Amino acid sequence: MNPKTIITLVIISLLLMSGCSHPRPQVNYLNESEEEKKARMAWWDDAKFGMFIHWGLYAVPAGEYKGEKIEGIGEWIMNSLRIPISEYEEFAPQFNPVKFDADEWVSIAKQAGMNYIIITSKHHDGFCLWDTEYTDWNIMEATPFRRDILKELADACEKEGIKLGFYYSIMDWHHPDAQAIFEPEYNQWRDSENVNPNFPRYVDEFMKPQLKELLTGYGDIGVLWFDGEWIPDYTSEMGRDIYNYLRNIKPDLIINNRVDKGRQGMEGMDAEGDFAGDFGTPEKQIPATGMPGLKWESCLTMNDTWGYKHFDHNWKSSTTLIRNLIDIASKGGNLLLNVGPTAEGIIPEPSVERLKTMGEWLNVNGESVYGVDPSPVDRPDWGRYTVRDNRIFAHVFDWPADGKLSLQDINGIDRAWVLSDPGRSSLTFEDNGAGVSLQLPANAPDTVATVIVLEKN
Repeated sequence: MNPKTIITLVIISLLLMSGCSHPRPQVNYLNESEEEKKARMAWWDDAKFGMFIHWGLYAVPAGEYKGEKIEGIGEWIMNSLRIPISEYEEFAPQFNPVKFDADEWVSIAKQAGMNYIIITSKHHDGFCLWDTEYTDWNIMEATPFRRDILKELADACEKEGIKLGFYYSIMDWHHPDAQAIFEPEYNQWRDSENVNPNFPRYVDEFMKPQLKELLTGYGDIGVLWFDGEWIPDYTSEMGRDIYNYLRNIKPDLIINNRVDKGRQGMEGMDAEGDFAGDFGTPEKQIPATGMPGLKWESCLTMNDTWGYKHFDHNWKSSTTLIRNLIDIASKGGNLLLNVGPTAEGIIPEPSVERLKTMGEWLNVNGESVYGVDPSPVDRPDWGRYTVRDNRIFAHVFDWPADGKLSLQDINGIDRAWVLSDPGRSSLTFEDNGAGVSLQLPANAPDTVATVIVLEKN
Protein backbone atom coordinates (compact mmCIF):
# COMPACT_ATOMS: atom_id res chain seq x y z
CA MET A 1 0.00 0.00 0.00
CA ASN A 2 1.49 3.32 -1.03
CA PRO A 3 1.88 6.27 1.37
CA LYS A 4 -0.90 8.30 -0.27
CA THR A 5 -3.37 5.47 0.24
CA ILE A 6 -2.38 5.17 3.89
CA ILE A 7 -2.83 8.92 4.44
CA THR A 8 -6.24 8.83 2.71
CA LEU A 9 -7.43 5.96 4.93
CA VAL A 10 -6.23 7.75 8.05
CA ILE A 11 -8.12 10.91 7.05
CA ILE A 12 -11.30 8.92 6.34
CA SER A 13 -11.01 7.16 9.72
CA LEU A 14 -10.60 10.47 11.53
CA LEU A 15 -13.60 11.94 9.73
CA LEU A 16 -15.73 8.93 10.63
CA MET A 17 -14.64 9.12 14.25
CA SER A 18 -15.39 12.83 14.46
CA GLY A 19 -18.82 12.22 12.94
CA CYS A 20 -19.64 9.73 15.69
CA SER A 21 -18.57 12.06 18.46
CA HIS A 22 -21.03 14.89 17.86
CA PRO A 23 -22.54 15.88 21.23
CA ARG A 24 -26.19 15.11 21.82
CA PRO A 25 -28.38 18.21 21.35
CA GLN A 26 -29.21 19.83 24.69
CA VAL A 27 -32.89 19.79 25.68
CA ASN A 28 -34.47 22.74 27.46
CA TYR A 29 -36.19 20.93 30.31
CA LEU A 30 -37.46 24.23 31.71
CA ASN A 31 -40.18 23.98 29.05
CA GLU A 32 -41.41 20.58 30.23
CA SER A 33 -45.18 20.11 30.09
CA GLU A 34 -47.28 19.39 33.17
CA GLU A 35 -48.04 15.92 31.82
CA GLU A 36 -44.33 15.15 31.43
CA LYS A 37 -43.58 16.41 34.93
CA LYS A 38 -46.43 14.37 36.41
CA ALA A 39 -45.12 11.17 34.81
CA ARG A 40 -41.54 11.87 35.93
CA MET A 41 -42.54 12.55 39.52
CA ALA A 42 -45.11 9.76 39.88
CA TRP A 43 -42.90 7.57 42.09
CA TRP A 44 -42.07 10.54 44.33
CA ASP A 45 -45.72 11.53 44.66
CA ASP A 46 -46.63 8.00 45.73
CA ALA A 47 -43.65 7.55 48.09
CA LYS A 48 -44.82 10.12 50.68
CA PHE A 49 -42.12 9.25 53.26
CA GLY A 50 -38.34 9.54 53.04
CA MET A 51 -35.27 9.64 55.28
CA PHE A 52 -33.04 12.71 55.42
CA ILE A 53 -29.47 12.00 56.63
CA HIS A 54 -27.28 14.88 57.82
CA TRP A 55 -23.81 13.48 58.34
CA GLY A 56 -20.30 14.84 58.06
CA LEU A 57 -17.32 16.16 60.02
CA TYR A 58 -19.62 18.23 62.25
CA ALA A 59 -20.55 14.94 63.97
CA VAL A 60 -17.06 14.95 65.53
CA PRO A 61 -17.50 18.06 67.72
CA ALA A 62 -21.19 17.11 68.04
CA GLY A 63 -22.27 20.65 68.91
CA GLU A 64 -19.45 21.53 71.29
CA TYR A 65 -15.98 23.00 70.65
CA LYS A 66 -13.38 24.03 73.22
CA GLY A 67 -15.97 23.83 75.98
CA GLU A 68 -18.52 26.02 74.18
CA LYS A 69 -21.87 24.56 73.15
CA ILE A 70 -23.74 25.93 70.19
CA GLU A 71 -27.35 26.96 70.61
CA GLY A 72 -28.20 26.36 66.96
CA ILE A 73 -28.13 23.35 64.69
CA GLY A 74 -25.18 20.97 64.80
CA GLU A 75 -23.98 21.11 61.20
CA TRP A 76 -23.49 24.91 61.46
CA ILE A 77 -20.88 24.67 64.21
CA MET A 78 -18.06 26.01 62.00
CA ASN A 79 -20.06 29.17 61.42
CA SER A 80 -21.77 29.42 64.80
CA LEU A 81 -18.56 29.18 66.85
CA ARG A 82 -16.36 30.90 64.24
CA ILE A 83 -13.99 27.97 63.93
CA PRO A 84 -11.07 28.86 61.61
CA ILE A 85 -10.72 26.72 58.50
CA SER A 86 -7.37 25.31 59.61
CA GLU A 87 -8.84 24.25 62.98
CA TYR A 88 -11.96 22.79 61.40
CA GLU A 89 -9.77 20.69 59.11
CA GLU A 90 -8.44 18.94 62.23
CA PHE A 91 -11.79 17.15 62.56
CA ALA A 92 -11.08 15.14 59.40
CA PRO A 93 -8.37 12.88 60.91
CA GLN A 94 -10.79 12.22 63.79
CA PHE A 95 -13.61 11.11 61.50
CA ASN A 96 -13.36 7.32 61.45
CA PRO A 97 -16.94 5.94 61.50
CA VAL A 98 -16.02 2.27 61.88
CA LYS A 99 -19.55 1.40 63.01
CA PHE A 100 -21.11 2.69 59.79
CA ASP A 101 -23.11 -0.06 58.11
CA ALA A 102 -24.96 1.01 54.96
CA ASP A 103 -27.12 -2.12 54.98
CA GLU A 104 -28.21 -1.37 58.54
CA TRP A 105 -29.09 2.23 57.73
CA VAL A 106 -31.16 1.23 54.72
CA SER A 107 -32.83 -1.51 56.75
CA ILE A 108 -33.84 1.05 59.39
CA ALA A 109 -35.35 3.24 56.67
CA LYS A 110 -37.18 0.36 55.02
CA GLN A 111 -38.61 -0.98 58.27
CA ALA A 112 -39.82 2.54 59.06
CA GLY A 113 -41.85 2.50 55.84
CA MET A 114 -39.61 5.03 54.10
CA ASN A 115 -39.33 4.81 50.32
CA TYR A 116 -36.35 7.05 49.61
CA ILE A 117 -33.21 8.41 51.27
CA ILE A 118 -31.53 11.81 50.83
CA ILE A 119 -28.00 12.10 52.31
CA THR A 120 -25.72 15.11 52.57
CA SER A 121 -23.05 14.44 49.95
CA LYS A 122 -21.52 17.88 50.69
CA HIS A 123 -22.76 20.28 53.35
CA HIS A 124 -21.82 23.92 53.90
CA ASP A 125 -18.39 22.99 55.27
CA GLY A 126 -17.53 21.66 51.80
CA PHE A 127 -16.50 18.21 53.03
CA CYS A 128 -17.43 15.44 50.57
CA LEU A 129 -18.66 11.98 51.59
CA TRP A 130 -17.60 10.38 48.31
CA ASP A 131 -14.46 9.69 46.29
CA THR A 132 -14.50 12.91 44.28
CA GLU A 133 -11.73 13.82 41.88
CA TYR A 134 -12.13 17.57 42.36
CA THR A 135 -10.92 18.09 45.91
CA ASP A 136 -8.86 16.27 48.55
CA TRP A 137 -11.33 17.55 51.15
CA ASN A 138 -13.18 14.25 51.04
CA ILE A 139 -13.73 10.98 52.88
CA MET A 140 -11.06 9.09 50.92
CA GLU A 141 -8.22 11.60 51.15
CA ALA A 142 -8.69 13.50 54.40
CA THR A 143 -9.86 10.81 56.86
CA PRO A 144 -8.54 7.47 58.10
CA PHE A 145 -11.83 5.82 57.08
CA ARG A 146 -11.05 5.83 53.35
CA ARG A 147 -14.33 4.27 52.25
CA ASP A 148 -16.76 5.78 49.76
CA ILE A 149 -19.83 6.19 51.95
CA LEU A 150 -22.13 7.14 49.08
CA LYS A 151 -21.11 4.10 47.05
CA GLU A 152 -21.86 1.74 49.93
CA LEU A 153 -25.20 3.44 50.57
CA ALA A 154 -26.07 3.32 46.85
CA ASP A 155 -25.38 -0.42 46.75
CA ALA A 156 -27.48 -1.02 49.87
CA CYS A 157 -30.39 1.04 48.49
CA GLU A 158 -30.33 -0.86 45.20
CA LYS A 159 -30.55 -4.19 47.03
CA GLU A 160 -33.57 -3.07 49.05
CA GLY A 161 -35.41 -1.16 46.31
CA ILE A 162 -35.03 2.20 48.07
CA LYS A 163 -34.57 5.31 45.93
CA LEU A 164 -31.43 7.31 46.71
CA GLY A 165 -30.88 11.04 46.38
CA PHE A 166 -28.13 13.47 47.33
CA TYR A 167 -28.20 16.78 49.20
CA TYR A 168 -25.59 19.20 47.82
CA SER A 169 -24.72 22.59 49.30
CA ILE A 170 -24.17 25.44 46.84
CA MET A 171 -22.61 27.47 49.64
CA ASP A 172 -19.12 26.22 50.54
CA TRP A 173 -17.11 27.55 53.49
CA HIS A 174 -13.97 25.67 52.46
CA HIS A 175 -13.52 26.23 48.73
CA PRO A 176 -11.52 29.44 48.02
CA ASP A 177 -13.64 30.33 44.98
CA ALA A 178 -16.85 30.13 47.01
CA GLN A 179 -15.88 31.96 50.19
CA ALA A 180 -17.85 35.14 50.64
CA ILE A 181 -15.01 37.22 52.07
CA PHE A 182 -11.30 36.76 51.74
CA GLU A 183 -9.93 35.76 55.10
CA PRO A 184 -7.42 32.92 55.16
CA GLU A 185 -8.70 31.53 58.42
CA TYR A 186 -12.43 32.10 58.43
CA ASN A 187 -15.30 32.46 55.99
CA GLN A 188 -18.37 34.30 57.30
CA TRP A 189 -21.48 34.43 55.14
CA ARG A 190 -23.90 36.29 57.40
CA ASP A 191 -24.76 39.89 56.55
CA SER A 192 -22.23 39.84 53.76
CA GLU A 193 -22.90 41.71 50.55
CA ASN A 194 -19.57 40.61 49.14
CA VAL A 195 -19.34 38.29 46.19
CA ASN A 196 -16.35 36.28 45.10
CA PRO A 197 -15.29 37.16 41.53
CA ASN A 198 -14.17 33.54 41.13
CA PHE A 199 -17.57 32.10 42.02
CA PRO A 200 -18.55 31.44 38.37
CA ARG A 201 -15.39 29.35 38.12
CA TYR A 202 -16.46 27.44 41.23
CA VAL A 203 -19.81 26.68 39.57
CA ASP A 204 -18.37 25.64 36.20
CA GLU A 205 -15.19 23.86 37.26
CA PHE A 206 -16.18 22.43 40.64
CA MET A 207 -19.93 22.24 41.22
CA LYS A 208 -20.93 20.95 37.81
CA PRO A 209 -18.22 18.26 37.58
CA GLN A 210 -19.01 17.09 41.12
CA LEU A 211 -22.71 16.89 40.40
CA LYS A 212 -21.97 14.90 37.25
CA GLU A 213 -19.92 12.49 39.37
CA LEU A 214 -22.88 12.00 41.68
CA LEU A 215 -25.28 11.37 38.81
CA THR A 216 -23.07 8.99 36.82
CA GLY A 217 -21.17 6.97 39.41
CA TYR A 218 -23.75 5.92 41.99
CA GLY A 219 -26.54 4.07 40.23
CA ASP A 220 -30.05 5.33 39.60
CA ILE A 221 -30.14 8.59 41.55
CA GLY A 222 -33.70 9.83 42.02
CA VAL A 223 -33.32 13.29 43.58
CA LEU A 224 -30.80 16.12 43.87
CA TRP A 225 -31.61 18.24 46.91
CA PHE A 226 -29.88 21.63 46.86
CA ASP A 227 -29.32 24.10 49.70
CA GLY A 228 -27.37 27.30 50.33
CA GLU A 229 -28.80 29.07 47.31
CA TRP A 230 -29.35 32.31 49.25
CA ILE A 231 -25.74 33.54 48.98
CA PRO A 232 -25.36 36.70 46.85
CA ASP A 233 -22.81 35.05 44.53
CA TYR A 234 -25.41 32.60 43.23
CA THR A 235 -27.87 33.85 40.62
CA SER A 236 -31.14 32.61 39.23
CA GLU A 237 -29.46 32.29 35.84
CA MET A 238 -26.91 29.93 37.37
CA GLY A 239 -29.70 27.90 38.96
CA ARG A 240 -31.66 27.53 35.75
CA ASP A 241 -28.50 26.57 33.90
CA ILE A 242 -27.63 23.91 36.49
CA TYR A 243 -31.17 22.53 36.42
CA ASN A 244 -30.97 22.05 32.66
CA TYR A 245 -27.42 20.72 32.84
CA LEU A 246 -28.44 18.01 35.31
CA ARG A 247 -31.65 17.04 33.53
CA ASN A 248 -29.68 16.62 30.30
CA ILE A 249 -27.43 14.16 32.13
CA LYS A 250 -30.41 12.35 33.71
CA PRO A 251 -33.75 13.36 32.18
CA ASP A 252 -35.92 11.71 34.85
CA LEU A 253 -34.06 13.38 37.74
CA ILE A 254 -36.13 15.27 40.34
CA ILE A 255 -34.60 18.51 41.67
CA ASN A 256 -35.84 20.66 44.55
CA ASN A 257 -36.58 24.37 44.25
CA ARG A 258 -33.41 25.41 46.08
CA VAL A 259 -31.55 24.95 42.82
CA ASP A 260 -32.89 28.43 41.97
CA LYS A 261 -33.52 31.64 43.92
CA GLY A 262 -37.31 31.61 44.26
CA ARG A 263 -37.71 30.03 47.69
CA GLN A 264 -39.43 32.20 50.30
CA GLY A 265 -37.50 31.40 53.46
CA MET A 266 -38.40 28.49 55.71
CA GLU A 267 -41.91 28.35 54.27
CA GLY A 268 -40.13 26.76 51.34
CA MET A 269 -42.46 27.60 48.46
CA ASP A 270 -41.54 29.84 45.53
CA ALA A 271 -42.48 33.43 45.07
CA GLU A 272 -44.39 34.30 41.94
CA GLY A 273 -42.17 34.09 38.91
CA ASP A 274 -40.43 31.70 36.58
CA PHE A 275 -38.10 29.63 38.75
CA ALA A 276 -36.50 26.25 38.21
CA GLY A 277 -37.18 23.32 40.54
CA ASP A 278 -39.70 20.50 40.84
CA PHE A 279 -40.96 20.80 44.42
CA GLY A 280 -41.11 23.20 47.35
CA THR A 281 -39.22 22.63 50.57
CA PRO A 282 -40.95 23.78 53.78
CA GLU A 283 -38.31 23.44 56.52
CA LYS A 284 -39.19 22.44 60.09
CA GLN A 285 -42.82 23.29 59.39
CA ILE A 286 -45.95 21.92 57.77
CA PRO A 287 -48.11 24.20 55.60
CA ALA A 288 -51.41 25.14 57.22
CA THR A 289 -53.39 23.99 54.19
CA GLY A 290 -52.89 22.05 51.01
CA MET A 291 -51.58 23.77 47.89
CA PRO A 292 -53.44 22.41 44.85
CA GLY A 293 -51.25 22.02 41.81
CA LEU A 294 -48.00 22.46 43.74
CA LYS A 295 -45.61 19.73 44.81
CA TRP A 296 -43.87 20.04 48.16
CA GLU A 297 -42.00 18.12 50.83
CA SER A 298 -41.71 19.11 54.49
CA CYS A 299 -38.29 18.32 55.94
CA LEU A 300 -38.52 17.83 59.70
CA THR A 301 -36.18 16.90 62.52
CA MET A 302 -36.92 14.39 65.28
CA ASN A 303 -35.27 16.63 67.88
CA ASP A 304 -34.05 20.23 67.41
CA THR A 305 -31.09 19.70 65.10
CA TRP A 306 -30.12 18.17 61.77
CA GLY A 307 -26.49 17.22 62.31
CA TYR A 308 -25.69 15.25 65.48
CA LYS A 309 -25.49 17.27 68.69
CA HIS A 310 -24.69 15.15 71.74
CA PHE A 311 -26.75 17.21 74.20
CA ASP A 312 -29.94 17.60 72.14
CA HIS A 313 -32.45 15.26 73.79
CA ASN A 314 -35.60 17.17 72.89
CA TRP A 315 -37.17 14.30 70.98
CA LYS A 316 -40.61 14.48 69.43
CA SER A 317 -42.88 11.59 70.34
CA SER A 318 -43.73 8.80 67.91
CA THR A 319 -47.35 9.95 68.10
CA THR A 320 -46.38 13.44 66.95
CA LEU A 321 -44.26 12.08 64.09
CA ILE A 322 -46.97 9.70 62.83
CA ARG A 323 -49.57 12.45 62.97
CA ASN A 324 -47.19 14.80 61.16
CA LEU A 325 -46.90 12.25 58.36
CA ILE A 326 -50.69 11.90 58.14
CA ASP A 327 -51.17 15.68 58.23
CA ILE A 328 -48.67 16.16 55.40
CA ALA A 329 -50.19 13.39 53.27
CA SER A 330 -53.67 14.87 53.81
CA LYS A 331 -52.42 18.16 52.33
CA GLY A 332 -50.72 16.58 49.32
CA GLY A 333 -47.10 16.68 50.48
CA ASN A 334 -44.23 14.35 51.37
CA LEU A 335 -42.39 14.01 54.68
CA LEU A 336 -38.57 13.92 54.67
CA LEU A 337 -37.69 12.98 58.26
CA ASN A 338 -34.14 13.53 59.46
CA VAL A 339 -31.62 11.41 61.31
CA GLY A 340 -28.22 12.73 62.41
CA PRO A 341 -25.73 9.86 62.88
CA THR A 342 -22.83 10.06 65.31
CA ALA A 343 -19.18 10.32 64.29
CA GLU A 344 -18.94 6.55 64.79
CA GLY A 345 -21.62 5.98 62.16
CA ILE A 346 -24.52 5.14 64.48
CA ILE A 347 -28.06 6.44 64.02
CA PRO A 348 -29.04 7.50 67.58
CA GLU A 349 -31.23 4.99 69.36
CA PRO A 350 -34.09 7.46 70.04
CA SER A 351 -34.35 7.95 66.26
CA VAL A 352 -34.32 4.21 65.64
CA GLU A 353 -37.03 3.62 68.24
CA ARG A 354 -39.33 6.25 66.75
CA LEU A 355 -38.79 5.01 63.21
CA LYS A 356 -39.60 1.47 64.30
CA THR A 357 -42.90 2.63 65.79
CA MET A 358 -43.75 4.58 62.64
CA GLY A 359 -43.02 1.49 60.55
CA GLU A 360 -45.29 -0.65 62.71
CA TRP A 361 -48.14 1.83 62.24
CA LEU A 362 -47.55 2.04 58.48
CA ASN A 363 -47.36 -1.73 58.18
CA VAL A 364 -51.03 -1.77 59.21
CA ASN A 365 -52.23 1.54 57.81
CA GLY A 366 -49.92 2.30 54.89
CA GLU A 367 -52.75 2.08 52.38
CA SER A 368 -54.07 5.34 53.82
CA VAL A 369 -50.76 7.19 53.26
CA TYR A 370 -48.86 5.86 50.23
CA GLY A 371 -50.10 6.96 46.83
CA VAL A 372 -53.02 8.93 48.24
CA ASP A 373 -54.57 12.17 47.10
CA PRO A 374 -55.13 15.05 49.53
CA SER A 375 -58.31 15.56 51.48
CA PRO A 376 -61.29 16.74 49.41
CA VAL A 377 -62.62 18.81 52.33
CA ASP A 378 -61.28 20.99 55.13
CA ARG A 379 -59.53 19.15 57.93
CA PRO A 380 -61.85 18.04 60.74
CA ASP A 381 -61.14 18.81 64.40
CA TRP A 382 -60.74 15.12 65.25
CA GLY A 383 -58.11 14.17 62.65
CA ARG A 384 -57.36 14.15 58.92
CA TYR A 385 -58.61 12.72 55.60
CA THR A 386 -56.78 11.20 52.66
CA VAL A 387 -58.24 9.75 49.45
CA ARG A 388 -57.37 6.89 47.14
CA ASP A 389 -59.56 5.78 44.25
CA ASN A 390 -63.06 5.16 45.65
CA ARG A 391 -62.00 5.23 49.29
CA ILE A 392 -61.76 8.06 51.79
CA PHE A 393 -59.53 7.37 54.80
CA ALA A 394 -60.57 9.10 58.02
CA HIS A 395 -57.59 9.25 60.42
CA VAL A 396 -59.09 9.68 63.88
CA PHE A 397 -56.70 11.28 66.36
CA ASP A 398 -59.30 12.15 69.02
CA TRP A 399 -61.73 9.31 69.66
CA PRO A 400 -65.25 10.55 70.49
CA ALA A 401 -66.34 9.73 74.03
CA ASP A 402 -69.87 8.82 72.89
CA GLY A 403 -68.60 6.72 69.96
CA LYS A 404 -70.30 8.96 67.37
CA LEU A 405 -68.08 10.58 64.74
CA SER A 406 -69.46 13.43 62.63
CA LEU A 407 -68.05 13.55 59.10
CA GLN A 408 -69.01 16.93 57.67
CA ASP A 409 -69.20 17.38 53.88
CA ILE A 410 -68.73 13.62 53.29
CA ASN A 411 -71.58 11.97 51.38
CA GLY A 412 -72.40 8.97 49.23
CA ILE A 413 -70.72 6.39 51.44
CA ASP A 414 -71.77 2.77 50.88
CA ARG A 415 -69.65 1.05 53.51
CA ALA A 416 -67.30 1.81 56.40
CA TRP A 417 -64.84 -0.26 58.46
CA VAL A 418 -61.68 0.06 60.53
CA LEU A 419 -58.62 -0.42 58.34
CA SER A 420 -56.79 -2.44 61.00
CA ASP A 421 -59.73 -4.89 61.30
CA PRO A 422 -58.76 -8.02 59.33
CA GLY A 423 -62.43 -9.05 59.19
CA ARG A 424 -63.55 -5.69 57.79
CA SER A 425 -66.62 -5.65 60.01
CA SER A 426 -69.01 -2.98 58.74
CA LEU A 427 -69.64 0.08 60.90
CA THR A 428 -73.09 1.60 61.26
CA PHE A 429 -73.58 5.06 59.80
CA GLU A 430 -76.24 7.56 58.73
CA ASP A 431 -75.98 9.84 55.71
CA ASN A 432 -78.18 12.92 56.13
CA GLY A 433 -77.09 14.70 52.94
CA ALA A 434 -74.91 17.23 54.77
CA GLY A 435 -72.52 14.63 56.12
CA VAL A 436 -72.18 11.23 57.68
CA SER A 437 -72.67 10.24 61.31
CA LEU A 438 -70.58 7.18 62.07
CA GLN A 439 -70.98 4.84 65.03
CA LEU A 440 -67.53 3.73 66.25
CA PRO A 441 -66.43 1.05 68.70
CA ALA A 442 -66.33 2.14 72.33
CA ASN A 443 -62.53 2.23 72.44
CA ALA A 444 -60.02 3.37 69.84
CA PRO A 445 -58.16 0.41 68.28
CA ASP A 446 -55.13 2.70 67.91
CA THR A 447 -54.70 5.69 70.22
CA VAL A 448 -52.21 7.33 67.84
CA ALA A 449 -54.44 7.30 64.77
CA THR A 450 -57.21 4.84 63.96
CA VAL A 451 -58.04 4.77 60.26
CA ILE A 452 -61.66 4.38 59.15
CA VAL A 453 -62.19 3.35 55.52
CA LEU A 454 -65.16 5.03 53.85
CA GLU A 455 -65.92 3.28 50.57
CA LYS A 456 -68.00 4.42 47.64
CA ASN A 457 -69.08 1.79 45.11
